[in-house]
Amino acid sequence: MRSLAPGGPLTRAAGVLAGLLLISSCSVDTVMRPNVDVGTHTAAIGGSGLQNLVPSNPMMMSYPRVMLPQSPSAVMPVDEVSCRRQLKRLGVEFRDLAPIDDGGACRIDYPVEVSGLSGGIEMKPAATLTCDMVLTVARWTRNELAPAARTRYLSGIATIHQGSSYSCRRIRGTSVASEHSKGNALDIMSITLKNGNNIDVRRPGFFAFRQKSLLNKVRAQGCGYFTTVLGPGYDADHKDHFHFDIKDRRNGYRACR
Repeated sequence: MRSLAPGGPLTRAAGVLAGLLLISSCSVDTVMRPNVDVGTHTAAIGGSGLQNLVPSNPMMMSYPRVMLPQSPSAVMPVDEVSCRRQLKRLGVEFRDLAPIDDGGACRIDYPVEVSGLSGGIEMKPAATLTCDMVLTVARWTRNELAPAARTRYLSGIATIHQGSSYSCRRIRGTSVASEHSKGNALDIMSITLKNGNNIDVRRPGFFAFRQKSLLNKVRAQGCGYFTTVLGPGYDADHKDHFHFDIKDRRNGYRACR
């Protein structure tokens, strides 16, 4: 009989076998994969990958999504590279994400996650958008929104609270994909100023003159940057937020209501 003494052939073989069993029970797959689905994909309808929800549903942002960073070796088109350079010049805090494809029209080839804008403005929660949409939001915030807030409240903006960025869904009552499903839309719910004031974008009271003035400015000036601006007073779906998007329409038509 072969020796079972420490260091003997059978002892060493047993050690190797135990090591292999330990590795197989603690693989990368079991460590990295959560036990509960955390929303990597939204539910699909009829194979199209689009949820039949309202155009702007603040509840959508409450579901977390596993967002992996973009590979440094990924080759981007020239216009995407140029867009990111402009974001950096504007002081935007962002990171590139891996491509998103949830089926149908729900996809972003080169998504960006933005967490901050110039002037130290935070975006909460971080928004997942196309680079073009982030650039439009950044320019509008710097040139219009921030100055309008300083003029009326004598304070800069601390945080923009968004309710929905990328989200796989249809426009209510239609088979048309929402611009949210393409990463081209952002819903803003409220704005917190550096002096602590919180500006809710819902229709203000009769005597809320400064808030009315700011919201009217937001609606009017936004049309110079976005192709769609829908806000409180437009319809029931937009009673508590502003919806901004850069939908490409024929003849340069803009919907600002």
